Amino acid sequence: MPEDTSQDSVGFATRAQIDTTTPHSARFWNYFVGGKDNYEVDREIGDEIKGIFPGLVDVAQTSRRFLGRAVRYLAGEQGIRQFLDIGTGLPTADNTHQVAQRVAPDARIVYVDNDPIVLTHAHALLTSTPEGRTDYLDADLYDPEAVLRAAAGTLDLTQPVGLVILNTLGHVGDYGQARDLVRRLMAGLGSGSHLVISDSTATSEGMIAASQAYNASGAVPYHVRGVEEIAGFFDGLELVEPGVVRVPEWRPEATGKPGGDGAAVDAYCAVGRKS
Repeated sequence: MPEDTSQDSVGFATRAQIDTTTPHSARFWNYFVGGKDNYEVDREIGDEIKGIFPGLVDVAQTSRRFLGRAVRYLAGEQGIRQFLDIGTGLPTADNTHQVAQRVAPDARIVYVDNDPIVLTHAHALLTSTPEGRTDYLDADLYDPEAVLRAAAGTLDLTQPVGLVILNTLGHVGDYGQARDLVRRLMAGLGSGSHLVISDSTATSEGMIAASQAYNASGAVPYHVRGVEEIAGFFDGLELVEPGVVRVPEWRPEATGKPGGDGAAVDAYCAVGRKS
């Protein structure tokens, strides 16, 4: 039996709420990006899916690197000093606040999740620079107005905000509802705010099969979508070049590989600006 390598930064009360018999999306993704905050059940479905579609590991890792590039772009080139990261997941390395505060130590970041294990790990492992601030909200993507009201305790929503929603919207089964949630969140943010999204896409038979296997595991389902549906989240926004592209192709950094990370992954992303 594999050793349980999950970190014990979770309190007893929270451990009592954790179901270690069913895969968990944040722990599953944590396993794929090389983290240690996962359980045997997460690793088992992860290994099963690797056997079906090894490319999902590339999706997880290149999506994480896209986060870094997008946040550096917003904090550096666009002067964004406020970030709202929804669907935080379990902390690993180069989280949103770490990337932003390397560029701008006074940056303020609010993380949003409604999962006890995610929030407990966030409180234990995520810190802030003295000049900036990092907060964590127990709030639900399905209630955007409540998210915005709570975030306003840390962020000035009349000023530009970087709204980050990575690998999260696939959990919203109805596409129209997912678009509406994004629209309502952006409606509450000031002019000059930016939307950052990446999600896995139904762009290969392997990814579709991997999604089906994951959804059959008992975990909260994740729905892969078409590229045109990812683009639809940015309706009404000004797309930042190069537009809607595979995650390694968004402003790749010099790596010596075509497209930056090189992998032709089944995940698309974009960054859009609100006028």
